[in-house]
Amino acid sequence: MYEFAVTPAVTQIRRRGVEVTDVTPASLAAELELEAGDRIIKVNGRAVRDYLDFRFQTGGETELVLNVLKKTGEEWEIEIDRDEGEDFGLAFENIMPRQCANECLFCFCKGNPPDARPALSFRDEDVRLSFLYGNYTTLTSITEQEMRRVIEQRLTPQYVSVHATDLKVRAQLLGVDEQRADISAKMRRMLDAGIEIHAQVVLCPGINDGEILQRTISDLAAEYPRVKSVAIVPLGLTRYNTDERLTHVTPEFCELVIREITLVQRSLRKRLGTTFAFLGDEIYLRAGHPVPSRRHYGDYPQIEDGIGMVRSFHEEFARLWRKLEKQPPRNAQKLNGTILTGELFAPVLKDLIDRLNERFGTRLRVVGVENRYFGSEIVVAGLMTGSDILAARDRIEGEFVIMPSTALKSDEAVMLDGMKLEELERQIGLPVHALGFDGLARMLGG
Repeated sequence: MYEFAVTPAVTQIRRRGVEVTDVTPASLAAELELEAGDRIIKVNGRAVRDYLDFRFQTGGETELVLNVLKKTGEEWEIEIDRDEGEDFGLAFENIMPRQCANECLFCFCKGNPPDARPALSFRDEDVRLSFLYGNYTTLTSITEQEMRRVIEQRLTPQYVSVHATDLKVRAQLLGVDEQRADISAKMRRMLDAGIEIHAQVVLCPGINDGEILQRTISDLAAEYPRVKSVAIVPLGLTRYNTDERLTHVTPEFCELVIREITLVQRSLRKRLGTTFAFLGDEIYLRAGHPVPSRRHYGDYPQIEDGIGMVRSFHEEFARLWRKLEKQPPRNAQKLNGTILTGELFAPVLKDLIDRLNERFGTRLRVVGVENRYFGSEIVVAGLMTGSDILAARDRIEGEFVIMPSTALKSDEAVMLDGMKLEELERQIGLPVHALGFDGLARMLGG
């Protein structure tokens, strides 16, 4: 009933098959008497490791044989003749991520506070999560089985942390030897099989910037359009990461990077028809530059990595504005509260909200929250914690508080320092709404 999965950094006991967590009433699965707690072991004689396997092995098939281990311990073999495209009505357990075995110089997990939740120190390196959620992997420890799976099941695109194509530099950054750092053959195999790749560079001043960065961009651009894009994001150092080999990102450094890479981007647009190599929003904001235009980002291929989020927010705000012009907010004076965000984005948001207040009579104020939990250099809203918010409560005014929903766990109303939303509300003494842009728009009536 159990098999052992061994990775370089961790040994796990993994149960066979994939567990059913929910069955939709009146669905095909309900008719088959499948229940939450059952495990699907095989489909047509092929082992099932997770829900990706189940999806792949059942896709397009109308005649199926399922081997099921019931939660009672019984083993069932179910023959199915289903309509083409008919959904099973099953929900499955989450994938257990494979753990990273690198020792990256800049790993954010190394900068966690000593009292951080253990889950925050888990470093995943999983090509399945790369396909599903855009998580980056380094490919240094991908197994042959995993490689075959990516190709066979067409888990495309893949998101790869390249950091540098100079092998010595990449090995230094990842904390591995050069042989292991060399993923050129692995990337070539994926690309030749039709797997698209989005690349990432975590930019560390004095290590992989300057000529090394330009060479990295050039090498990856040579594979366009199979390598679709490159995200260049700045190193983030917490107050707990004191490695002397790492240099803090300054506004002056960001200014230099913009100046150098803008020239590269112009050349790439002329040659490839796309910007291809995108700088993270944080680089522009730290340098005091406006973010580029909508056209610069194309279809926003790297938005989940903080590339184009500010421009996208501007675009969404412009659409909201047009709606409010047609139907202004009802009881605008009652929209009296404080919007919390990270220090870097606060000036951008304040400008937009000030315009909103002036035009429609709302009474919203923006407060940039200093990140004391990780350190003042961590300025993004998604890493805001409850203790940070409480430290800023003397600047909170009005009848409610809005905080970014990204600062909460996706499946639970709790922040990175373990503070629950209900506890935060109790200590502030006001309702706290965790919202994304859509939620804010609904509140305004747009």
